[in-house]
Amino acid sequence: MQIKERKPVLAKLETFDCGKPLSESEADMDDVVGCFEYYADLAEGLDAKQKAPVSLPMKTFKSYVIKEPIGVVALIVPWNYPLLMATWKVAPALAAGCAAILKPSELASVYALHLLASVFMLLSHLTCLELGEVCREVDLPAGVLNILPGLGPEAGASLASHPHVDKISFTGSTVTAVKIMTAAAQRVKPVTLELGGKGPIVVFEDVDIDKAVEWTIFGCFYTNGQICSATSRLIVHESIAAEFLDRLVKWSENIKISDPLEEGCKLGPIVSRGQYEKVMNFISNAKSEGATILYGGNRPKHLKKGFFVEPTIITDVTTSMQIWREEVFGPVLCVKTFTTEEEAIELANDTHYGLGGAVVSKDRERCDRVSKLLQNGAVWVNCSQPCFCQAPFGGTKWSGFGRELGEWGLESYLSVKQVTEYVSDEQWGWYQPPKQ
Repeated sequence: MQIKERKPVLAKLETFDCGKPLSESEADMDDVVGCFEYYADLAEGLDAKQKAPVSLPMKTFKSYVIKEPIGVVALIVPWNYPLLMATWKVAPALAAGCAAILKPSELASVYALHLLASVFMLLSHLTCLELGEVCREVDLPAGVLNILPGLGPEAGASLASHPHVDKISFTGSTVTAVKIMTAAAQRVKPVTLELGGKGPIVVFEDVDIDKAVEWTIFGCFYTNGQICSATSRLIVHESIAAEFLDRLVKWSENIKISDPLEEGCKLGPIVSRGQYEKVMNFISNAKSEGATILYGGNRPKHLKKGFFVEPTIITDVTTSMQIWREEVFGPVLCVKTFTTEEEAIELANDTHYGLGGAVVSKDRERCDRVSKLLQNGAVWVNCSQPCFCQAPFGGTKWSGFGRELGEWGLESYLSVKQVTEYVSDEQWGWYQPPKQ
């Protein structure tokens, strides 16, 4: 209830922090509430699952399993969904009975410190701090949830190597994940990693074109393109490519780019100057490597200030180009065509990443075949980016391992213990007894 009451304020703070349209931040707050409610229900059911019996082949033994909180967990979250990603980790960790240390992203606060005013440094972490205040209001015992703002090389690194932290759950870049794994390995500490992506969306020739186009732009341009699971590689059947791209451009032209607090905004600014420059460099490099900027690629003409980038569509791409291989984390879609299902799957899997992928077709059997063959932790059929707290989320390959959300998210904060009892009145009889 406390989060519901704070929704208008929290949503605006999220938009101030990361630049996403206010309507998206409002939807995020609804998801925050839903996620806490979901894990509250799972927590209530956890006791009923304790002492689950294990079937044994010997009647002289009885065995059961208990699940215990893994201990103190460090939860390191990114800047693109500050409170929602925190909730994805905090809710199951608390439901499992763990004590948690939440470290929000420092990116916005670094820029606030050096470029803006001190008040915005507070805003950058305020939604997570507000979560702490909510926990206090509902009488969560002191010390169960601890919020630690700070720089990654200082606060994050200390958590990864601390002897009293029993597990790390990290969402962020693959480069940082390697450092966390290295530190955690020194103490044989388990980690859950949800990392970057370069997801495919495979569009076959039998689709409703406008329907498929909308899902394509949603899958890449939502949250200003700053989504780890973005389906930013469009793989479209050659026979419909010309018509599809024509409609794709027209839909992209219709996206309202503005101050994210404006009504109807669908694309806001990139989170920071550094990220803006990175996105623009990706676009520039694509051009220099021989790709074609079919649409976008610049700052919108009507916006003279702010780190805005037009939704960008890049064609004439080869699989060796940087734009095909590396995560941009901005509203940039690259395009290739295919002629056979086998070629489409090969192109889709031609990446080090494996977070989200999508297939669009009216052929149910084809969708099933492709879904099984895509090397992704999540596959969306005839859509892109739907996310529900009841379903597992996570990646393969360079996109990490372990799963968040659903029952799998709860299990990742639990340790399983077997308790086995010898119940026979007879002597075990393995050794020869001594003489009386």
